[in-house]
Amino acid sequence: MKHEGMDGIESFESPGKGRGLRATRPYRIGDLLFSCPAYSHVLSVSERGYICEHCFTRKEGLAKCGKCKKAFYCNVECQRGDWAMHKLECSAMCAFGENWCPSETVRLVARIIATLKVQKDRSASEKLLLLKDMEANLDRLDNEKREMNEADIAGLHHFYSKHLDFPDHQALLTLFAQVNCNGFTVEDEELSHLGSAVFPDVALMNHSCCPNAIVTYRGTLAEVRAVQDVGQGDEIYTSYIDLLYPTEDRIERLRDSYYFSCDCRECKTKSKDKAKMKLRKLSDGPRPEEIREMVRYARIIIDDFRRAKHEKNILFTLLEMCELSMDKMGAVFDESNVYMLHMMYQAMGVCLFMEDYDSALSYGEKVIKPFSQLYPAYSLNVASMYLKLGRLHVALGRSSAASTALKKVTGQHEVIHSVHACTVQ
Repeated sequence: MKHEGMDGIESFESPGKGRGLRATRPYRIGDLLFSCPAYSHVLSVSERGYICEHCFTRKEGLAKCGKCKKAFYCNVECQRGDWAMHKLECSAMCAFGENWCPSETVRLVARIIATLKVQKDRSASEKLLLLKDMEANLDRLDNEKREMNEADIAGLHHFYSKHLDFPDHQALLTLFAQVNCNGFTVEDEELSHLGSAVFPDVALMNHSCCPNAIVTYRGTLAEVRAVQDVGQGDEIYTSYIDLLYPTEDRIERLRDSYYFSCDCRECKTKSKDKAKMKLRKLSDGPRPEEIREMVRYARIIIDDFRRAKHEKNILFTLLEMCELSMDKMGAVFDESNVYMLHMMYQAMGVCLFMEDYDSALSYGEKVIKPFSQLYPAYSLNVASMYLKLGRLHVALGRSSAASTALKKVTGQHEVIHSVHACTVQ
């Protein structure tokens, strides 16, 4: 495929930011700026049996691979289309059995290497940026990240050496760094993790905490839509991180994961920080040192919870972590404080998994109004929350409340998903 560029969008050198994307014509809210097929993608192991490995379609009655019995497909066409990638894992899964456990990043990198071996021309995912030219930030990696990359390389050799010829060690270090910095989590309309992928052209967009574009997924196709009016010559920004949190937290996350600080309007003015850090109304009010200590506790418990989620059979422990942390933080923080909202959202997720729909709905209804106020307009986080609430109301037989919630979803999805249907399952 020759370098044909992209209609209405061009790459350019963004002052102070490096490469970026800008519009060469005006766009309105809800317009599709561009779409990009995945250069390579991999389905999460936890979604096997529910989603097609090839096209990421969720459906019942998927047909499984006759050899490994682990991969599932819509039909023969999807299975044939995925064979060049699935064959990297099929025999290995049979040979390793329960010991087959490469990380999702390792699995994605293996597929990228296999694709690079047979690729002769520029792919449809690289109209503006070649995969090999994605930023790696190798010189900025700390020791912990370097050790993680080395562990992933060891995993790659362990699980894929019989089916892949690997590039040299330095090339592998660069590739893993590129994927960690530029890879995307593919999510459904409820923001559930489906898998991972690389979209080189999408990776060209720079970050802003006041984004004018968002990325959604139609199977393994990434779609970039305007959530603000975009003028000719305007740079196109998306957000790399969850925008719920206050400025200090966002900047720390950006520095740790992407090695830069944001200088957008919101980071300069911190206009939402007071609302995000709302304190409980008390006659005396908490002292500054009490607030600092509670913020420190909140950050620690969020990290502890994130690690605990990867352990097995601890749902009640996770729910207890949420409830105890909310009790403690509630002595200082208002219910609409973002750290309280974070733990309520996590508690809602645990209750959903436990099929305790009444408790899940109770948490969700506490979260939705602050979410709507604290996230930017047309946020995927807000739309997904309304969708969850609508489906919970349906499950509990509350048709009127379900209709109200799903109308909110429709209003959001007219912009962020365009023609995507909002269905209740």
